[in-house]
Amino acid sequence: MSRRRASIKEVRGEVALFRRRAMAGFALILLGLAAVCARYVYLQVLHHDEFVARSDQNRVKPRAIPPARGLIYDRNGVLLADNVPAFRLEVIPEQVSDMDDMLGKLGTVVPLSDEDIATFKKQVKQGRRFEGIPLKLKLTEDEIGRFAVNRWRFPGVDVVPYLTRRYPMGPLLAHVIGYVSRIDVDDLDRMDDDEEASYKGTTHIGRIGIERYYEKLLHGAPGYELVEVNADGRTQAVLDTTPPTPGKNIYLSIDVRLQKAAEEAMDGRSGAAIAIDPRNGQVLAFASVPSFDPNLFVNGISSADYKALTTAPDKPLYNRALRGVYPPGSTVKPFLALGGLTMGIRRPSDTVLSTGEFCIPGQSRCYRDDKRGGDGTVNMIQAIELSTNTYFYRLALDMGIDRLSDWMGKLGFGKKTGIDLVGEVEGVLPSREWKAARSKAGWFPGETIISGIGQGYWAVTPLQLAHATATFAGRGIPYTPHFLLDTQDGVDSPRVPQSFPPSGPSVIRKAADWDAVNDGMKAVINSGRGTGKRLPFGFPYIIAGKSGTAERFSRKTDAYDTNKNTAYLASRHRALFIAYTPADDPKIAVAVVLEAGAWGAQDSGPIARKILDQWVVDEGGQRPENLPPGPIVTADAIPEPAPGEASSVQDAQPAGAASTDLPPQDDGEDQ
Repeated sequence: MSRRRASIKEVRGEVALFRRRAMAGFALILLGLAAVCARYVYLQVLHHDEFVARSDQNRVKPRAIPPARGLIYDRNGVLLADNVPAFRLEVIPEQVSDMDDMLGKLGTVVPLSDEDIATFKKQVKQGRRFEGIPLKLKLTEDEIGRFAVNRWRFPGVDVVPYLTRRYPMGPLLAHVIGYVSRIDVDDLDRMDDDEEASYKGTTHIGRIGIERYYEKLLHGAPGYELVEVNADGRTQAVLDTTPPTPGKNIYLSIDVRLQKAAEEAMDGRSGAAIAIDPRNGQVLAFASVPSFDPNLFVNGISSADYKALTTAPDKPLYNRALRGVYPPGSTVKPFLALGGLTMGIRRPSDTVLSTGEFCIPGQSRCYRDDKRGGDGTVNMIQAIELSTNTYFYRLALDMGIDRLSDWMGKLGFGKKTGIDLVGEVEGVLPSREWKAARSKAGWFPGETIISGIGQGYWAVTPLQLAHATATFAGRGIPYTPHFLLDTQDGVDSPRVPQSFPPSGPSVIRKAADWDAVNDGMKAVINSGRGTGKRLPFGFPYIIAGKSGTAERFSRKTDAYDTNKNTAYLASRHRALFIAYTPADDPKIAVAVVLEAGAWGAQDSGPIARKILDQWVVDEGGQRPENLPPGPIVTADAIPEPAPGEASSVQDAQPAGAASTDLPPQDDGEDQ
């Protein structure tokens, strides 16, 4: 019976146990709720701003909007540099797990060159992993279509629209406008943080020419937009936009019509032609021949094209107008004559006897004139008209190299003109100081003498020669040559003229001094005896000018024997010509330099004339009559001797003096 006895439950104890367990469970629940609430407060109250920002960063991305680059026009509104729409392939490195594998696969869809990949990887190494980096520029429609089909395979890669530069004139103004090209690692290294920020989203930067010099004006400032993206980083919506500030449009002083006339007149011959308005320093034409197509460089030039340009024997990338240096020859004679008047060591009526050679007293070495037998007794105006060497030998010797160098320096020789282009060279102005820095030998009188006819150590750029001509034509008032004419904030905004006052006072002491030299330069063209006597035919204004032929013969060589025909001379000489018109109230000054030409007036003179012809048309006049057919007979083109007739005419240049290196010294010359 005891085994079947039921146990009696202790209800009171069980209830107490249940209550204790229930309280413990409730307490745990409360603690859990408190912890949740505390975490909620931590996330939503104490760190609200931080986590909202993190969330937005995953959902909302800032994206730079590159500014539209400013347009470039000529003085009459002809478009010289434009922006056209294009598409590029862009990669965000942070979203690519295996870059090399991605590039390999992408290359099977869109062709990628080694240069594209190398440039891209250099920018990735700069730490720009969270930004879109251009991989390939200017995609074709076929490439865009093939990528669109395979887009899902390449997270972090996208096709992005942009504006690319285009130069409608092609090679015509390449040495003036220059070009833009892709921003590379070296560009980024040169930029400080603020400057680098101003190029966010921008892929190109100015390299040479106006594009580089006025980069800050043309570039503008970037804008930004906040875009909502999905998990793949694709844009879903634009939440906010700060528009970019476009670059300024700029108008150049260049006249495309004059530029075309200059290049057509040069007809592919290597050299340079420059036209300047002497009243204000505005550059009207700036031709360097040969040239190149700047469009090749904008989105990355191919290795084949670049090699073709850099190995071409005529060096099309070389800006001859800005960087070429040449002996000026007889074109310096009017400037030297003006110096003699200004210093008071010559009067226009003073004469010199030209017998065909000039000898320094006490020395056997003599310096030859251009003309066998000389020009007889000549005054200053006649000496300029006939380009009489003897007159300027004597003047240079009386002036001395120190005063000669100081005076010619005032006209801009031997230093940069300050034109608004990068890369200008100084050339060489003969002086004791210049030679002392390169040689232990002292200065010799013979070196002063040949400096008086623009040979020896002389090396001038076509720009310096044009600047000096414009300074004289402007009655001695110098203006810094410049291209910038106006700026404009947009196509609907007015043009804002840029001010360029004279760079100094007039270098001419008396008006009569200018008149005398001007009379000589007018006689060169208009007297019927000067070196350019056929150039004014049919022109409505009086032209003043001066030819120059920088000869490259040894002084021991007979330059004019029967074996030295015109074709031979054309391969040995530099042909130069300077001119301005109207002669008594000049409005345009021109300088032409050909690297190979028989005579200055014969080869470079007609080029200057064709530029002036176009200027007349630009000014609203009628096109002048063309020059008569056949060769131009000029006084500096000395005819060949008759068969069996000996020639005593040789050039006055020592051997090797056409270069900027030190020439051999003349035997027997004393310092």
